[in-house]
Amino acid sequence: MRWIFLPLCLFLTACGAQPAPQFIGATRTDVTRDGRGYTVFQKDNRVEVIRLGYARPGEHQAIRATMISLIPQVTGCALVESSLQGDSGEMRGRLRCPKNRR
Repeated sequence: MRWIFLPLCLFLTACGAQPAPQFIGATRTDVTRDGRGYTVFQKDNRVEVIRLGYARPGEHQAIRATMISLIPQVTGCALVESSLQGDSGEMRGRLRCPKNRR
């Protein structure tokens, strides 16, 4: 049984961050900030940011701030703050992009 479980775990670990269904076909960007990995998916005027790895208690506020700051850096678009949903593991929102950026 152990020989079946181990390859399955390795396979699932290799998959990495997967987008929500509405982000299938989105542009994917993998970023590392302060030693932590994030994946940003952009599709039209929508964005999804996923934190990779474990976060200890007390780190979540700083992680959330990093995720929010990554959005304009990666997409070149402004986040519509009122549209932001999620937590330090995954968040989604709408973007306001320059006309030539979509």
